[in-house]
Amino acid sequence: MKMEAVMEMNATYLVGYQYVKEICSNQVLKILTGIDEKRFTCDVCKEEFVEKSHLNKHFLSHTKRRLYSCHICCKEFSHKRNLISHCRTHTNEKPYSCDVCLKQFSEKANLKIHSRTHTNEKPYSCGICSKEFSHKSHLNRHCRTHTNEKPYFCDVCHKQFSQNGNLKIHYRTHTNEKPYSCDICCNNFSNKRHLNSHYRIHTSEKSYSCDVCHKQFSRKDHLKDHYRTHTNEKPYSCDVCHKQFSEKGNLKIHYRTHTKEKPYSCDVCHKQFSEKRNLKIHYRTHTNEKPYSCDVCHKQFSRKDSLKVHYRNHTNEKPYFCDVCHKQFSLKSTLNRHHRTHIEVP
Repeated sequence: MKMEAVMEMNATYLVGYQYVKEICSNQVLKILTGIDEKRFTCDVCKEEFVEKSHLNKHFLSHTKRRLYSCHICCKEFSHKRNLISHCRTHTNEKPYSCDVCLKQFSEKANLKIHSRTHTNEKPYSCGICSKEFSHKSHLNRHCRTHTNEKPYFCDVCHKQFSQNGNLKIHYRTHTNEKPYSCDICCNNFSNKRHLNSHYRIHTSEKSYSCDVCHKQFSRKDHLKDHYRTHTNEKPYSCDVCHKQFSEKGNLKIHYRTHTKEKPYSCDVCHKQFSEKRNLKIHYRTHTNEKPYSCDVCHKQFSRKDSLKVHYRNHTNEKPYFCDVCHKQFSLKSTLNRHHRTHIEVP
């Protein structure tokens, strides 16, 4: 009853000795429970444990003793439970099932974490900005946005990352590994997130909508980039000429005007390009592909901007006008040519 009173006083719904231990000092804990907690300390890293058996298991992580070995891939583990969990990667066994959506998991801990998507439980809170998380690892990852800590680095180019997963994805730029494949068009991707975004090309799904102009996007980062057209925010700046950009990708492309880098090469004529889209457009000169068609006269074009210019023949749109005589033109190049008629030749 004393323990229950303490829990009620501390306005928490957590039960059990473990949580009483977290909110009480050792002296108070001894009075309430009669337990004089002894701590067993690791000589290597000074981490403390309530039970000696836990200390012994932990100590194996320092000695790197591997007692349990997978009979399929020979990977070794210091704990039997880790071996059992690992073996399910070979058998694809998923013995733990969510009783709400019936999704299955190979590990009980992953089921527990998943369950929070239904309960919206977020037990882990950032001590700096108070943002809440359902998973402790997500909190740890978030905390690095405050500290700017990047503990993971590439052993090839030494680029640093705050997340191990991002390092793993980055490493594929060196190995050219693309383990995720589209089952519709067989296009391969190094990142599962990119595959999921690519899928929306086939489904025409656009889940993200701009709350200003209501334009829809298939990717959240594309919506974020688009939103800057309303705010005129340009957070990316060239460290050579200080030109600013709303998108990081555009800064990267612009930077090649300084380095003269042309990483994209045509495999037919070997012409090089600084942008992948320019290579793609150029490639159509070899294939004679014209994917853009006028819906009025059905004339076809290899470039989207060429179709846009052509369409003005039907709409009679003339967006370019001379600031001297106010004559209007459908093409900017025609306006520039016209401008010369006003310039006096000495």
